[in-house]
Order: sequence, then structure tokens, then C-alpha cells
Amino acid sequence: MQPEIRKFVTYDEEVLIEGFRAAKTPWRMFAVAAVVKNPWAGRYIENLTPEIQAFGPILGEALTERIIALARSGDAIEAYGKAAVVGLDGEIEHASGLIHTLRFGNHFRHAVDAKSYLSFTNTRGGANAPIMVPMIDKNDAGRRSHYLTIQFAIPDAPRDDEVVVVLGAATSGRPHHRIGDRYQDLKDLGHDVDNPAAV
Repeated sequence: MQPEIRKFVTYDEEVLIEGFRAAKTPWRMFAVAAVVKNPWAGRYIENLTPEIQAFGPILGEALTERIIALARSGDAIEAYGKAAVVGLDGEIEHASGLIHTLRFGNHFRHAVDAKSYLSFTNTRGGANAPIMVPMIDKNDAGRRSHYLTIQFAIPDAPRDDEVVVVLGAATSGRPHHRIGDRYQDLKDLGHDVDNPAAV
């Protein structure tokens, strides 16, 4: 069983000036999307597992190869995330199914030697719908400088019977970040900074 991929789309931005001030080094955010025929479109399917297990590794590998090539090196990636947008004849569950499997996400995690989970969105929309890819630091989910979002759109996707599956990445955090991080808040509020996940 193979996913029917209509096309791949890449998005790449390089910010030289942010907030009226030059960045010390260019700030790059980029994404790779696969426009895939939705195997469940237009009907209710109880068991999504066969397609998830078959499509996840193929999409994960194909998108990871392309985003690493775009980054020029897995080591260049500091923040990452994923997203899916399902067309109007699909369910949010379909978007979720294709990206919320380790068979998909682990390709990217392993390629960049990450410790953090992949932040995500799963939404529904028509052609040219906003694609929002939230990102966090690949090794430190509390590092607010790397709380980022890539936004772009594909003029002819998703069609009603398609899903757009996306990986996103950034080479750094925001150029002039100055809002602190989650750990300072925890410390200020009297929480255990060494165990932020417990809060």
C-alpha cells in the first residue's frame, strides 16, 4: 500500500531584519509539504490503522530527506515541528492519523538527534488554506526563543480529497528574543526548575 503523492512543495524564508533591527546572522525557517490523496475521504472508516502504518514511514522518510537537504545539514536545525491540513471531504482525524504516529515523526527526530516532541497542528481547509507549523527547540521544550511558527499556503492544495502533510524547521530562535524562558517563570513562581514537566 503506497500513498498517492501529487506533489512536494518547499517553503523557505531568510530573515535579515526583524523588529527594525538587523539580525546578527540570517534567521531561516523552512518547510517541506507532501500533497497526498486522502485514502479515507468522503466516508466514515472505523479502522484507519492499515493506511497509517503503511503511509507513515514513506511520508516520514520522504519529507525528512527533503528538509535535511533544504537545511544543508541536520546539525543546522535547532527548532522543528509538523502539521497536516485535510481537505473538506476529510476529518481532522485523517490529518491527525498521518502525522501522529512514530512511524512518521521518528524519521525527523532521529535525523536531527532530537529529544523534544514534535509540536503540531492538524486542521481542515480548502485550497490555499493557511498551513501553520508550530516549532519548539528540538532538545529543550522550555526555550521560548525557539517558540516559532511557519505560515504559508499552497494555492491548489489541499483539494477536497487530499491531505497536506508538513515538516518544518528553523536554524535558530528569534533574532532578538528577550522574553526569558519557561524555567525563569517556574523559579519565580516557586516551582521545581529541575522538574518542569511536573508543573
